[in-house]
Amino acid sequence: MSTYHNYKINIKWTGNKGEGTLTYRGYTRDHIISVDGKPDVPGSSDKAFRGNPQRYNPEELLVASAASCHMLSYLHLCAVNKVVVVDYTDKATGKMLESPDGSGRFEEIILYPAIVVSEESMIELHHEANKIFFIANSLNFPVKHSPTVKAL
Repeated sequence: MSTYHNYKINIKWTGNKGEGTLTYRGYTRDHIISVDGKPDVPGSSDKAFRGNPQRYNPEELLVASAASCHMLSYLHLCAVNKVVVVDYTDKATGKMLESPDGSGRFEEIILYPAIVVSEESMIELHHEANKIFFIANSLNFPVKHSPTVKAL
């Protein structure tokens, strides 16, 4: 039986410098992303779009969501299959194409997880994580992965 999960977030724009959006340069793109009971996330747009480079932008958060979801799917599969992961890092990348009209779209995300397992016999499980990867299953562009897995 399928189960729905619902997620609620709050966005508060903090970039009104006194005149709202009267002019394109007259406001900042800063905002706060929050979920009740959790720490706030400072957001903005990408620096290329007049954003604050000290804050997370939606594009970074999309790539982070994909990398985090893949890691959690992989760790789940490892736990249920008795594969002991002792370390996991990822240096994920995302590629977005901006069109001349100012629109854009992601073309791909590539995950580069580096995983350490406790025994050599535990190395072959990584590709199964893609089958249950919630975020990648929801996107209309490919999420590729190039893992390295080694044993202690």
